[in-house]
Formats: sequence, structure tokens, C-alpha cells
Amino acid sequence: MPEPLYDACAPDLDMIEDIARATMSDLPPAFKVLASQVSLTVMDFAPEDLLAEIGIEDPFELTGLYTGIPMTEKSSMDQATAPDTIWLFRRPILDEWVMRGNVTLQQMVAHVTVHELAHHFGWSDDDIATIDKWWEYD
Repeated sequence: MPEPLYDACAPDLDMIEDIARATMSDLPPAFKVLASQVSLTVMDFAPEDLLAEIGIEDPFELTGLYTGIPMTEKSSMDQATAPDTIWLFRRPILDEWVMRGNVTLQQMVAHVTVHELAHHFGWSDDDIATIDKWWEYD
């Protein structure tokens, strides 16, 4: 029987970012280049002003967020005021991962990353399911 990991540390921001970037680099070629143009920000929690803007009071309710103009809505006339960004929030991700208990951390982070990319690309649930096998874990 393996020994308990009493000295194990919680995954840090860099580990979450590494998993998200690996997920983005493993996308099919048609999406990989476009995904590389989206900024990625990993924080412990969403900032309070951002939570207020989207009407969420409990910061543990938000594992990720896409901000920007989805590709399906962009026009050549749009003036970008900020880069398209995927935000991942470490503590809510870790909480959901622990509560689920049936997925790896890599699967959890990949799911949130792909879900946020879906907002950027305008993907349907069927599109997401071809890349993210998350539905198999529910």
C-alpha cells in the first residue's frame, strides 16, 4: 500500500498554467494557431470587480472565464480594447476537482480551458465533445 502524501503541496498557479498551455498546444491544428493568439491568465480567484460585473457573489463558483469578442462575432471594424483572454481560477478549479473525485487534475484544467476556448471560437456542445471527453466523466 503506498504511503500517504503528507508532504504533497497543492498545485500552484504555474502548474495550472502549464496544464492549460499543454491543452491548447494539443488542439487540432486548425484551432491550435488561433488558440495561441488568446491570452491566458491564471489567478487564485477572480477579482471582485470582475465577479460583480458578471453577477457572481461566491468566488468559488467561477472556475474560468473568457473575455473578449468571440470569433463568430468579430468584424474588421472592431477596435480591440483588450486582448481576448482566458482566465483560470486555481482555487475554484481545485475545489471542483476534489469534489468530483473522479477526474485527474489534468482533465479538470483541460475541461475548463476547452470550455473557455469554446466561448472564443463559438463552438457548439458537439464541437466541444470531439475535443474534450469531459462528458465521459459526468
